[in-house]
Amino acid sequence: MEFAAVQSIHLYPVKAFQGLAADAAVVEPWGLAGDRRWALIDAGGKVVTQREQPRLALAAAEPLAGGGLRLSAAGRSAITIEVPEPSGTVPVNIFGQKMEAVPAAAAAHAWCSAYLDRDVRLVHLDDPATRRPVDPDYALPGETVSFADGYPLLVTTSASLDALNSLIAEGRHAAEGPLPMNRFRPSVVVSGTEAWAEDEWARLSVGEVVFRVARTCGRCVVTTTDQGTAARGREPLYTLARHRRFGGSLVFGQNLVPLTRGTIRVGDPVRVLERGGSASAKDR
Repeated sequence: MEFAAVQSIHLYPVKAFQGLAADAAVVEPWGLAGDRRWALIDAGGKVVTQREQPRLALAAAEPLAGGGLRLSAAGRSAITIEVPEPSGTVPVNIFGQKMEAVPAAAAAHAWCSAYLDRDVRLVHLDDPATRRPVDPDYALPGETVSFADGYPLLVTTSASLDALNSLIAEGRHAAEGPLPMNRFRPSVVVSGTEAWAEDEWARLSVGEVVFRVARTCGRCVVTTTDQGTAARGREPLYTLARHRRFGGSLVFGQNLVPLTRGTIRVGDPVRVLERGGSASAKDR
């Protein structure tokens, strides 16, 4: 880990939309600033993701000054969305967890509904400090998260992706590889480690910011979705099931919770402060 460093940083302004690469990002207690503060919900309030709508991978959300967005997609006129006034909230169900969020303007709902050809609404997380706690089985008191799947950040390593792609190349669906890192939608990608080194991380620093590892990241069908075409295949889940099954999870990457605030940058050194003994051991 002596030469480990941040290779890339990624933000997802709207949950399940395209990711954006960034040279630097401010780390807030609930995640990277501007990351997954918006999401789509269906008529019943359930969050809509690429699990059921892979075409979301082809929709782009450009962050604007003040927290607003510019939404765009091929074949559709772009639209600018302002942060809604916190005059009222609607119930949101994110993976069975209940919370509140503020609905965007009607024009945003219309644009997103027309794109997916189904009734959806765009909502904004107005108060990430209080709205949604981290899973209490893996959280410290007071920890919260945005619309991310469950934890403020996800870290992956380029060496582990290389190792996974080597395994894919030896397997039944070799023609699907090699896979790019965007299949895993990480917050931070680290270079300069050995493959699967992240399995043993419990606490680490990225530049000036300290994180604890909450647990390993179990992967879902989204990883089989080509982020450039929205087409689905069998990998990487087929190979993860054969080589990276820990308990009931197919694992790639680690979920992080910030312990301090600050700014992380591409090229920042990554140092392991504590190994083993993390909550991720529960998943093995």
